[in-house]
Amino acid sequence: MIGALAVVVGVVVGVLGTLVGAGGGFLLVPILALAEPSWATRTVTAFSLAVVAANASAGGLSYARQLRVDLRSFPLFALAAIPGAIAGAWLSAFIPRAEFDLAFGVVLLGVATVLLIRPARRQRGVAGGAHRVIVDRRGNRYEWSFDLRLGMAGSAGVGLLSSILGIGGGIIHVPFMVTVLGFPEHVATATSHAVLAVTALAATVVHVVGGDFGGEGVLTLLVAAGAVAGAPLGARLSTHLPGRAITRILALALASVAVRLLLLGWTNLHA
Repeated sequence: MIGALAVVVGVVVGVLGTLVGAGGGFLLVPILALAEPSWATRTVTAFSLAVVAANASAGGLSYARQLRVDLRSFPLFALAAIPGAIAGAWLSAFIPRAEFDLAFGVVLLGVATVLLIRPARRQRGVAGGAHRVIVDRRGNRYEWSFDLRLGMAGSAGVGLLSSILGIGGGIIHVPFMVTVLGFPEHVATATSHAVLAVTALAATVVHVVGGDFGGEGVLTLLVAAGAVAGAPLGARLSTHLPGRAITRILALALASVAVRLLLLGWTNLHA
């Protein structure tokens, strides 16, 4: 029964995580925080990042088949984020659980607010910037320009913060790509997912070497299997939604999760 429930949770995380390009860590971490309050921070982050790595790999392949991944920016953003992801995986072992929940809640609430009130910036001409044109398999044409150096710097910061929090990065990377760099929503979710596959795997290796899974390896594999199964469905669903709708779904999900984590963290801090 527990095994079946773990797979179902993985499928839900995989579908929603791939739909918004976030990998599912933003859903899985709060679920673990509420279901397993006794787990150490490093175990929560290790578990989540392993599932995110599996989900992002499957989802990234699905998006690549749809021709929606920016294949020129993807390797550059991934290379910039890897060092931070590795450092964050190591640092997560030193963060107390209550403070971890509060910090995660604040980050998610801030990102949700930005997504809801700030429209995406469409940069048509960035001095010294990169210009991209993508036509996906359905014939949709995306064209934008952005500051590549800013994109790599932001990816490095996202890699560090997201690995500390155990969310993989997409929940922060997608809003950064859309609101700061001006990526089209559909391209941002697809490219972010491809980057996640690399950075989450790097962070997971650090946790494996450090023995941070706390004997939860089998449970991790079950949830990861569900996430892999759900990823292609999330990618297909995203093709039927307008970009702004995806952004709003992401923002509302974030706000709901943030409130729960803030309440949990505050309660544990004053217990």
